[in-house]
Parts: sequence; structure tokens; C-alpha cells
Amino acid sequence: MNYLEIHKKAFVLDSHCDTPLELSRGAKIDKKRKEGHFDLTRMKEGGVDAVFFAIYTSGSLSPDQATTRALELIAFTYDALEENYNKVSLARSAQEALFNKESGLKSIFLGMENGAPIQNNLSLLRLFNDLGITYMTLCHSKDNQICDSCAPKTETWGGLSPFGKEVIKEMNKLDMLIDVSHISDNSFYDVLKYSSKPVVATHSCCRALANHPRNLTDQMIKDLASNGGVVQINFYPPFLDSDYATKFWPLCDIFDEQLDLYRKFPRKHKESFIEARDNLFSIPRPSYKRVVDHIDHVVNLVGIEHVGLGSDFDGIEIGPEGLESIDKFPIITKELVERGYKKEDIELILGGNFLKLL
Repeated sequence: MNYLEIHKKAFVLDSHCDTPLELSRGAKIDKKRKEGHFDLTRMKEGGVDAVFFAIYTSGSLSPDQATTRALELIAFTYDALEENYNKVSLARSAQEALFNKESGLKSIFLGMENGAPIQNNLSLLRLFNDLGITYMTLCHSKDNQICDSCAPKTETWGGLSPFGKEVIKEMNKLDMLIDVSHISDNSFYDVLKYSSKPVVATHSCCRALANHPRNLTDQMIKDLASNGGVVQINFYPPFLDSDYATKFWPLCDIFDEQLDLYRKFPRKHKESFIEARDNLFSIPRPSYKRVVDHIDHVVNLVGIEHVGLGSDFDGIEIGPEGLESIDKFPIITKELVERGYKKEDIELILGGNFLKLL
């Protein structure tokens, strides 16, 4: 069986994609887009069966602003699903996603990236769960009311807050997956301590291969796996390779600044934005093979049942060489075959392991 046949028969799942941000800017997903990394055409071309849309809110928003923003992004997603009802459907469980595939439909799950929108209110957590939120990334790049982020140099709580411990208990009760991507190391271990169920890192890499606090140490991967969890490998090049990251971050700061100005004043800042983009994109990127290096690392540490794919598409500036958008997913299967992985193991990596958590 060749890699395309394996890919077609597997259930292929991407556990983190930031396309709701694009929807909020007026993007349509029914046709192939020139910008961004995701649309339904490329999803079909890539043989991807299910994608988690991230309902992301910035840590700079007030609690009320975060709640409003999350509701807006969910509404934009619901509108897109309704417009494309004959191609894609919302899924809330593994069973619904498998049924959708049998019915010829793609699946969109919802995950919340940053728990700020629930404020200090478990009733809001339950409401977002009712709206379809299947997992919640506890925080993003700043500490919040639930826990500490991996980004700041100082910690607010030293792990989970008292309210955060209540959130973990309630998410377990609701069968919501707890996502440990973005949280601090102390928060990570508090989650393992207080959660009675397996947890997931929906878009994280291995710190041993790229030394960044967003990535997981070998011990963290072992402890997550011993609790039944799964690491979904992120495609973001600076999280894949430290040498690339050293060159990338200074140019990325300039790019982000120019992109923000371009979106506000497109005519005035078009040329400076294009220059910043071209400078950033000119750095030689790690290839899709580096994604599989991180998969190999997890497999060698804890076995085949604890790794999957979480691209972070539409939330990153650029993907790895050869894996620039969702239509390129089969290249991962091809590389896994060439590295000697068996068909049944590839199926676990492509989506089977995450489905088990659901």
C-alpha cells in the first residue's frame, strides 16, 4: 500500500487551526484562498478529515472584551459552516466526526485558545461547552485568572490559581479536554496533579530539539504520556528548529509591527509591509522532515500512542518548507512511510491517537 492509500484510509485530524481569525477579517473558506493556510478546497486536497478551529482571544483584552470576542469568533464559524453545509459540519465528538466522514463531509471542531473568556465563572465555561467548545487551552501568552503562561519571566500563581483548580475539576466533569500548550511548566504539573483524566498539548513541539518554553521537555512528555495524554506536533518553524529561530525572531517582530500597520492603513504601509514579509520569508526554513523528527522523538520517548498533528495554521506567519498549507498534509504520511512506520502506526499519528482522547 502506497502512502496516498494509507493517507486516504486514515482519519486525518489537525488539532489546532486559527482560521476563525481569518473569518473575522472577512475571509471565505468555500474557495481556495490566495492568503492563509486553510480553506475547504485545500482541506479536501490534503485529505484532512477534521480540523479544530481555535477560538483565540488575546491576553490584552479585558474579561468582558474577551468573552465578546470569543462569542463573535464562534458566530463567524457557525456562519461559515451554514454557508458550506454540504461540505462540512460541526463535530462535538469522535463519533460525530467519523459519521461525517462516512457521509462525505469534513468536520470542524471548536477549541478555545485562552480561558480568559470564561472570566471567573464556571457557568460561562459550561455555556461555551454547550456552544461546541471541545477543548480549552488554559491561557495564551500572558498569565490569566486560571494559570501562568510559559511566556512571562515571572509567574502570578506559581502554577494553577485557586480558580484554575476549580476549572480543571469542572472540565473533567464536562468531558472537555484540557490543553496544556502555552502554559508554564509549573502550571503543566499542576494540571497533571489535579486532572483525573488525560490531557493534551494541541500544538507543541519537543524542547530537546528546539529549546523554547512553548515546547515540552522530555520529562514533561513522559509524564503527559503516563497520564494517557497526547502531544500534537506544531508546524511553526521556530518551534521546530533553534538555529532557524535565532534568525527568525528579530525579523518576525518587524513583520508583526508592519502587518498591524498595513491592516490599519493599507495604502500608507503596503511597501514597508511587503519588505518586512519578504525579509522574513527569505530565511531558509526547516522542512516538513523536521516535523517528523519531532514525531520520531516523541515515539522514541513514550511510544506510538502519544503523538499527533496540530499545525497552528492561520496563526503562524509561515509553515515549514514543503508543508506551507493544509493541502500538503500527505507529505507527512509519505515521510512516515519512508522512515519505516507501519500503516496502523501512521493511522494513530494522523488522527487515531487524538480520537481516542475524544
